[in-house]
Amino acid sequence: MEAPCDLGGRGVLVTRPAAQAADLCQLIEAANGRAIAVPSIEIAPTRDPAAAAALLAESWDLLYFVSRNAVEQALALVPDGRWPRVERIAAVGRATARALADGGRAPDLVPEQRFESESLLALPELADMRGRRVLIVRGEGGRALFADTLRARGATVYFAEVYRRLRPHFDPAPLLARWAETVDLVTATSEEVLTNLIEMLGPDGRAPLLATPLVVVAERTAEAARGLGFSQVTVAARAEDSAILQALCRVIDQHS
Repeated sequence: MEAPCDLGGRGVLVTRPAAQAADLCQLIEAANGRAIAVPSIEIAPTRDPAAAAALLAESWDLLYFVSRNAVEQALALVPDGRWPRVERIAAVGRATARALADGGRAPDLVPEQRFESESLLALPELADMRGRRVLIVRGEGGRALFADTLRARGATVYFAEVYRRLRPHFDPAPLLARWAETVDLVTATSEEVLTNLIEMLGPDGRAPLLATPLVVVAERTAEAARGLGFSQVTVAARAEDSAILQALCRVIDQHS
């Protein structure tokens, strides 16, 4: 596939987890950019796998996976990806849907446009949830919007927390020493990634980071970024790597 623009050798900080950064890095390199991988979140198994596994083995009217990480970690606990005791499966977006399909069963519900809980909640299949049992598969903590909304619509909602999000250890000195020459753009896929990155770069890295154009994948992350002090924030149309690259191209066009 032809690159949507020429990044002109610009350096792009890629903050996805290490195991999920390769595709975006390849797209950046194919667009004549320089991908700089700085994983700003680390995915680790849950502390209580037995509790999550027990919930995953039950019967559910709806099983909702909030991310590709949720799918991968759930399948590590309950390897039968056909989910025979589940009536419907929902995925937050295409990457999550692909992971489910690869595991044995494609999801029944996936948002058409923006890949987030709000878009999924707008589907007519979830309008009336009276008497339905719902299991949300996620990391420890996380947003309550989906659960609260479905409860208001009559569902009984449980959580299977199958992973933890950790902040990686990182020595920022080499990167900060050459930041002005090497880092032209930053990408982030969540508010937690942003706050982790700020902590990882330390006090000396805050000013250069906040001055660098930032691409995020949701408006709520953009609002958080502006609150943290980022002055140039662009929201990608979707959370997919191709949409992130297109957003990077928009930034380049605006500054050319």
